Amino acid sequence: MPAEEPPLANHQRFHTTDIWEARAEVGRAFCPHDLRITQRSATLDARMHGAPFDRTGLYYLDYGTEVRITPGDLESFFLVQIPLAGYAEITCGREEIISSPELASVPSPTGKLDMRWGAGNPQLIVWFDRPSLESHLGSLLGRTVRRPILFSLGMNLTTPGSRSWLNIVDLMRREAEGPEGMTMANQPIVTKQLESLLMTQLLMAQPNNYSPALLGEQPNVAPPTVRRAMEIIEGHAAEPLTVAEIAECVGVGVRALQEGFRRHLDTTPLAYLREVRLDHIRKELLASDPGTTTVTTIASRWGFLHPGRFSIAYRERFGEPPSETLRR
Repeated sequence: MPAEEPPLANHQRFHTTDIWEARAEVGRAFCPHDLRITQRSATLDARMHGAPFDRTGLYYLDYGTEVRITPGDLESFFLVQIPLAGYAEITCGREEIISSPELASVPSPTGKLDMRWGAGNPQLIVWFDRPSLESHLGSLLGRTVRRPILFSLGMNLTTPGSRSWLNIVDLMRREAEGPEGMTMANQPIVTKQLESLLMTQLLMAQPNNYSPALLGEQPNVAPPTVRRAMEIIEGHAAEPLTVAEIAECVGVGVRALQEGFRRHLDTTPLAYLREVRLDHIRKELLASDPGTTTVTTIASRWGFLHPGRFSIAYRERFGEPPSETLRR
């Protein structure tokens, strides 16, 4: 009997034995990275299939031999990598797992990623645009998401929640493999609904730093004192505020204010102030002419006096350097 076709076979991106071509093509789909064959005598036989949508995408990737992949920080996107066979050693930040067909990997964009895919380890990869996933999370919570989403690295694919999520992935894959390619989801409204469902189920099924809020383990709506502190921060973000000043304005102690922010917003008053300032800076950068202003000028106006630290904070928040935002 003929061998079963791999997923998304009608969406082939490349098939090559050239490591430079493989690295360039995968980098074009995801991000620049280093790719190395781990054994000298081994031969690369790499292929990639891909069906990108609007805010998400499905990809099949197989290198045909053991390789090491080091992209560093993903920055602007999330991945769920599902081995269809074999295993892979995945390190992201301080977490490390052995991924298998029962344990997918969900590297977070802000942790350095280092992977060793074993021979015979083809993977189905689900790609998520980071700003879109964070915006979707905000719509579920009813508030702006100001801290990066941090998923647990290992995704147990045998749990009911993960199996439900896989059913959505399978539906999108089958639609993409249809005779006309994404037959049902050729309709933009349908595609949007499927992607929203895919993002919602991922956020609900895979443990992350927003899971308590999503699962109702803590209030989503902050009490009046915290809301008042938020309003003060948002209205005076350009001023040199301190936690003590904010606490005095709302009539509580510093420790009580910090505890309120931690419990109801999963952050601190100063971290919230920083995120508000970053949002204002982004709006100014998008509206400014790069020929008449600079990133440093705008950043310093909002209290960021150390360019290096500001650049790191901005990249972590928006997935791109501030200079790139200004050039748009």
